[in-house]
Amino acid sequence: MSITGGDAITASLRVHGVDTVFGIPGAQLYGLFDALQRDGMRVITPRHEQTCAYMALGYARASGKPGVYSVVPGPGVLNTGAALLTAWGCNEPVLCLTGQVPTAFLGKGRGHLHEMRDQRAVLAGIAKSAERADGAGEVSAAIAHAFREMRSLKPGPATVEMPWEQFTAEGEFEIAPPLENHPDPVADVAIGEVARVIEKAERPMIFVGPAGFEARDEVLRLAELLHAPVVGFRSGRGIVSNRHQLGLTIAEARSLWPMVDCVIGIGTRLEVPSWRWQARPEVPVVRLEIDAAELTRTPNALGVLGRAKTSLAALLGQIGPPIPAPDWMAAVRNARAETAEAIKEISPHYGYLQAVRSALPDNGILVEEVCQAGFASWYCYPVYEPRTFISTGFEGTLGFGFPTALGVKVARPDVPVVSIAGDGGFMFGCQELATAAQYGIDVIAVVFNNSAFGNVKRDQQQSFGGRLIGAELKNPDFGKLAAAFHVDFARVTAPQDLRKAIETAISRGGPWLIEVPLSIENEVSPWKFIHG
Repeated sequence: MSITGGDAITASLRVHGVDTVFGIPGAQLYGLFDALQRDGMRVITPRHEQTCAYMALGYARASGKPGVYSVVPGPGVLNTGAALLTAWGCNEPVLCLTGQVPTAFLGKGRGHLHEMRDQRAVLAGIAKSAERADGAGEVSAAIAHAFREMRSLKPGPATVEMPWEQFTAEGEFEIAPPLENHPDPVADVAIGEVARVIEKAERPMIFVGPAGFEARDEVLRLAELLHAPVVGFRSGRGIVSNRHQLGLTIAEARSLWPMVDCVIGIGTRLEVPSWRWQARPEVPVVRLEIDAAELTRTPNALGVLGRAKTSLAALLGQIGPPIPAPDWMAAVRNARAETAEAIKEISPHYGYLQAVRSALPDNGILVEEVCQAGFASWYCYPVYEPRTFISTGFEGTLGFGFPTALGVKVARPDVPVVSIAGDGGFMFGCQELATAAQYGIDVIAVVFNNSAFGNVKRDQQQSFGGRLIGAELKNPDFGKLAAAFHVDFARVTAPQDLRKAIETAISRGGPWLIEVPLSIENEVSPWKFIHG
């Protein structure tokens, strides 16, 4: 059949199960957005292009399904770069649909509207795949390729662009079914060899990343078989509940590190034991990883190449019940008890994070942000279920929290979603209060207001003779800001009041902004329990 490029994209998205697009229409994309409107696709339009991508990222991270966004090319797509890069760093399937200059202007450098030199090359640097469909006839293959790349092996973002006029130009179109994912690699080491290494360990420790979401049962079976604590740093939290005796935070695990005699990494870069804690090169390391390139970064490790669920199933079939050191479980229990007391010194954020936890159900979702409370949440906030702790991962993207939380709530309207941010990061996207109000996205945004970029100010005070530059902030009246956007507001000054405010927000519904005024001089640095 002959249809427009915009209709071809919309039909192809439907084939892949897409029902929501986050996007801002512009001149190059009129044909695409018209096609989305005629199709009945749900389109959510935020107030900044960066939020389109952050919402798609939050949607993907909370649901496990690809998130899709669309913005104009050039400056529009560059505005989404931080979020697209974060999706790459967090291994999340996010699809960017963008335009291009008209076909007659491609590669000519004539300065057409939003023209960027070699846009595909720029996008290919921060995505797994960057495609261009030059007409309706190429759309189905380009979209199918993008979805295969996003979902195969280690997930990640993809982009598809189309020249301006092709969104409304008709061409021959045939819907192609989804492509099969690239085949998983086959383990290139004997599982029995790996099992023998692990069996010798008396005090093993397991570190998990997001690849463990799909293998939650197998991870827990291995942990219980080995009496091995399971540690999630940021992205892997909730794979084993912090209620389980073996589900540890990095703060709890840190004191056990000198005793560990085997490290098992499952879909993780092993950031914590590799360089945040004191190196212990004598400890054998086993890595289960689907990315062959990642295994080359730890050449001394015994790497098992393959999908976590498949590799763990094979390993569980080979490994015999080892005998843990007689003092190991007692040491684990002591570490948990001692850490529970020690982290209370991270004032006031320990108290506030405990308040958030007590106000949320087990499946409630916390979206952290680059701020003092966000750093502390890596170990002061217990996580009980997968995909209920949403983090920037290693990118540490300032301004990520609130916009991403909006996408999380769109994906999970059935559970409460709380965003925590500092005043600096929140102001990157505060205009999205309008989006929350317009679409009824009931995110509870908690802003810890210390009138500063907290880490910057502390570092300048401690390491640069107190010479401050760019660290102190003059903020708006957050109550008036919330009122201007027709959002409910509360200001609290104690943890118990924060808990009550969140409970009220959940019961009443609607988006909320909750301000927590703080003095940075009274904030205890959270980094003590993160570094070794």
